[in-house]
Amino acid sequence: MPGTPNLDALVNYLVTSLVAHPEEVRIDRRDGDLITYEVSVNADDTGKVIGKQGRVIKAIRVLVRAAASVDGSDATVEILG
Repeated sequence: MPGTPNLDALVNYLVTSLVAHPEEVRIDRRDGDLITYEVSVNADDTGKVIGKQGRVIKAIRVLVRAAASVDGSDATVEILG
């Protein structure tokens, strides 16, 4: 369907844009009723992805959930460390 967002590319773009070591970003997708993206980054970059008081990861989750809702699904992002 034209205009359907590519969630995998969106999550990858958002996370790799934030970190100092984009080559160490690993994203695993878990499908089900809720699509869950499990993100692993370099230990030095974890704070950048989470942000002060979790603001950055919350913003990423909002963007991913909004993009997923375009085709009627639901998605979230989890940071593994």
